[in-house]
Amino acid sequence: MASLTLDGVSGGSLARRWGVPQVGLFDSLGSTLDSIHELGTSGAPSGTVVIADVQTAGRGRDGRTWRSPMGGLWLGVLLRPRTSDVGVYSIRVGLVLADAIDEMLGRPAARVKWPNDVVLADRKVAGILCEGRWHGEALHWLAIGIGCNVANDIPPDVAGLATRLADHRPGATRLDLCDRLVPALPRLGAAGLRLTDAELTAFGSRNWLAGREIRAPLAGKVIGLEGNGALVVETARGRQTVREGHVELA
Repeated sequence: MASLTLDGVSGGSLARRWGVPQVGLFDSLGSTLDSIHELGTSGAPSGTVVIADVQTAGRGRDGRTWRSPMGGLWLGVLLRPRTSDVGVYSIRVGLVLADAIDEMLGRPAARVKWPNDVVLADRKVAGILCEGRWHGEALHWLAIGIGCNVANDIPPDVAGLATRLADHRPGATRLDLCDRLVPALPRLGAAGLRLTDAELTAFGSRNWLAGREIRAPLAGKVIGLEGNGALVVETARGRQTVREGHVELA
């Protein structure tokens, strides 16, 4: 673990502050998710956190590149739940992250876009990627990657689609966000395979797609979410559900 700081606070101090086993701080990593998988292989405890100033090979869903310049929060966390559903955990982490952003901004503002994005003012502010490592039917660990635009520059080619926390709260820092986010993440390891009624209600209040017409991964109007994380869509053939895929608005 490199001996750097996050906004002047050391990794050891952050671990105690957030109630997690250890926090690794790095000036540059290929991907925090890859680092978490390496830590999982070496037996690191559940709740271990990795944060990089820059990712040189950050990734999103379906192999997409996630640009990760200085000033953003590029975070990975290791969980060791008994079992998991990656799609359900993406929703859970999105809800926790949205809560942290609202608390930071002091108002209800963050929305969750199925399957793994958080949106502010109709622009993407964060993405989540969950990856499990299994041996047969036994889950060894779950790696969760969170990328959130805080005070980093937004590339010009996505400026109309993305936003950052500093645009909504001047002076926003990564530490501000982490203080509200990280302590809640290890507790997700004890969650069940299905979303609870409370989680479904919370998602319903933040569902950015609710009532919108989409053309992919199913064509129709978005109705809501099932307990297994599947999106419910009213299509020409009635209500259908989809567990994964990239959303395209109609």
